Amino acid sequence: MNKFIIAVIFLAGSAFDAAAANSETDFLAAREAFRSGDIARLNTLSARLQGHVLEPYVDYMQILSHLKDAGPDEVKGFMQRNSDSYLSDKLRGDWLRWLGKNQRWDLFIAEYPALASKDTELACYALQARTALGDSAALREAKAYWFSAEDQPDSCLPLFAGLATNGLLTVDDVWARLRLTLEAGNVSVAKHVARYFPGQQEIPLRELERAAENPAVFLDKMPVDLKTRAGRELTIFALSRLARSQPQQALPYWNELSSRFSAEEQAYAWGQMALHAARKHDPATLSWFGKAAGARLSDLQLAWKVRAALREQNWQEVQAAIAAMSEAEQNQGAWRYWKARALKAQGKTIPANAIWLPLSKEFNFYGQLAAGELGAVAGIPSESFKAGEDEIKAMEKTPAIRRALTLYEMNLRYEANREWVWAMRGFDDRQLLIAAEVARRRNWYDRAINTADKTVQLHDFSLRFLSPHRDVMRDYVRETGLDEAWVYGLIRQESRFVQQARSGVGASGLMQLMPGTARWVARRLGINRFRQSMVNQLDTNLALGTHYLKYVLDKLDGQPLLATAAYNAGPRRAIRWRSPDAMEGAIYAETIPFTETRGYVQKVMSNAVYYGNRFGQQLLSLKQRLGTVVGENGKTECGGNDERAPACEPE
Repeated sequence: MNKFIIAVIFLAGSAFDAAAANSETDFLAAREAFRSGDIARLNTLSARLQGHVLEPYVDYMQILSHLKDAGPDEVKGFMQRNSDSYLSDKLRGDWLRWLGKNQRWDLFIAEYPALASKDTELACYALQARTALGDSAALREAKAYWFSAEDQPDSCLPLFAGLATNGLLTVDDVWARLRLTLEAGNVSVAKHVARYFPGQQEIPLRELERAAENPAVFLDKMPVDLKTRAGRELTIFALSRLARSQPQQALPYWNELSSRFSAEEQAYAWGQMALHAARKHDPATLSWFGKAAGARLSDLQLAWKVRAALREQNWQEVQAAIAAMSEAEQNQGAWRYWKARALKAQGKTIPANAIWLPLSKEFNFYGQLAAGELGAVAGIPSESFKAGEDEIKAMEKTPAIRRALTLYEMNLRYEANREWVWAMRGFDDRQLLIAAEVARRRNWYDRAINTADKTVQLHDFSLRFLSPHRDVMRDYVRETGLDEAWVYGLIRQESRFVQQARSGVGASGLMQLMPGTARWVARRLGINRFRQSMVNQLDTNLALGTHYLKYVLDKLDGQPLLATAAYNAGPRRAIRWRSPDAMEGAIYAETIPFTETRGYVQKVMSNAVYYGNRFGQQLLSLKQRLGTVVGENGKTECGGNDERAPACEPE
């Protein structure tokens, strides 16, 4: 090629790169100008970014900076021009909040139906709008927002006041919500709810605080009058609060006091205490649930009744508790699987198989367990679609995808993810897999996985279960002797292979290592001059993470299930959650008290099955991978001879 032509091409490419860099700098400067309120600079930068792929973001910032003065035509014009961006819906939500606060009800009612991302604040504004415009049914509909354990937005308060004024909020309704808030431990919300009682029904707020702060002292002193409902409800709250941490310590108090409560109150109290006992794996749990007969148990209480029955292998109780759940809850995969197990345990194999057969076609923890019950190993469906190059290039040119990729490359991950998710709305399986491949090629692994995970009929498990960095990982797997499929299953759940991932509690990198754990393992490996920033380096993170995982696995008798729970919640807890005798791994996983850890463990072990299949390992069912958990009388001891290990530090 002519040297002159090569030089021109080189200069053109350099100019393009420089322009792109300048645009990126201008965009970041525009964001900072908006945040600092420097609207003049924002407007200057906006002119320089006209025609840029991220121009809608600058336009959005400009409108938001003067939203109170923006006319409907300006706002609607932006939303129409940018309907393919999540910014359109975001601006509509921002505008609706302003309209609601300023009681511009005609405009609010016209725009609210088009909002995709509805929330409670805007829903209450919508009910306010309907009430103001003479819709008599709106106030009654507002009552559904009253029954919440959480603090509700200010936009709901006028509705609650209207309910009270119009006699639509009864004393029983106030007690019902008060119970919800106290069950959730939301004492500050309970205080607010108490304001809705008539004067003769007042709750002694200072005693409420004492019951929350030190329930044992409250129960010792009994500073309330049990002849009043307020006194009895606070006493039940104190008992429940104490049972949350020490179920058996609450029992003597209740045995002494229970005769002074109505039958309904006794059943309610037993139900609350039983819930906390179940989470502590207390052997008295089913007995306490039995004493709650007549109480209307929530789906949460019934779920823990099932779990307590599973640990005792009481299949009749398992079946009965599931049958008492709401229809929506019964249809969850967990309760379909365990209902079938209960049926089979009682010799009803045909109806059990009828439940497992459709469940086994679902690609998740319970689907895999169901497949195992039918004698199959949950495999990977054949790849029914692979995106072509022309399809991939066309997807990359889609404006919404271009915006998402540009934001991702600028490390603006929050905006990039929001833009990407919005772009996926309405995509069919084929489009989802094309988009997932686009993300994979840009090393945007979490988006590739999450997008491929959404397909219903067409599948590509090489995208659902990506395995980047295998060339690096093989060295650490070989050195530690860990199961590669299990390690990948854990990383997929921990970080979705995002190297810069950081959790709310400070864990970092692919394997989400806590700072103290990282330092401890670094010392064991002889890494000199270790710095926390090194945790985000690929090699360092995998070295530290795999060695710590191996350490935990060895301390927990080589049981991957226990080690997975320990990696998330700490080894002491993983050990404490066992039963006195050996227990089926699936039951151990189901009865983990922490919702986050339970879901984490199930997903990691489920992932490992699929990765093992992808890696050509010997096929193991999920039930085989879960194994049998050694009982409390087994040999597991936390920490061995090294009490400085993170595995052995107090939790």
